[in-house]
Amino acid sequence: MYDRDGTRIGVVEHVLADEGSDIFHGLVVRAGYLMDRPVFAARGQVDTVYERGVTLTVTAEKLQEPAEDPIAADATDDSAAEQAREGLRRAWEWLQRPR
Repeated sequence: MYDRDGTRIGVVEHVLADEGSDIFHGLVVRAGYLMDRPVFAARGQVDTVYERGVTLTVTAEKLQEPAEDPIAADATDDSAAEQAREGLRRAWEWLQRPR
């Protein structure tokens, strides 16, 4: 992803959209070049989406934290993934018990 000045910001981590309704909400970006945190680009901040890149209408500093948008916050919530990992770990331990 590149901001309006052509500066590389990071890599798209989540596309927030409802394909069935043809609704695009925005993008969550794993920023690593300018910032070491995820950021959220709302649909109005996204200029062009290419196969191998995205350009924005704003500079990187104008992007917000995913927590500031309810939909983006849900997409970046790691608690569900952590619960799934914990469940798989417990299942693996149960399978490894001597019988």
